[in-house]
Amino acid sequence: QVQLVESGGGLVQAGGSLRLSCAASGSIFSINAMGWYRQAPAKPRELVAAATSGGSTNYADSVKGRFTISRDNTKNTMYLQMNSLKPEDTAVYYCNADLDVLGFPRIRKNYWGQGTQVTVSS
Repeated sequence: QVQLVESGGGLVQAGGSLRLSCAASGSIFSINAMGWYRQAPAKPRELVAAATSGGSTNYADSVKGRFTISRDNTKNTMYLQMNSLKPEDTAVYYCNADLDVLGFPRIRKNYWGQGTQVTVSS
């Protein structure tokens, strides 16, 4: 089995910063893409940022210039540095990983973390 565990959420004032972490563990052969999604109350889940194993990244327009995604492939860990936070960034943030599971034949699966709450006060 594979687990994704997020940490680093919390309450912060507008203009502040937070750093989220997502650690993947279990029967992992390799991780392809990893990403952060968020879901605010009564809104659909949306992509915030994603990073491939090769280092390519993409961001939602709403967070460009404020958020930075990074990965430590040696630790199967992903980070999201969030600066200049705004009240509209308030949401539950989810980690997502597209990976190959250990075993034969190789199976590609997608996993979600349990989510971490980020609340930005005005």
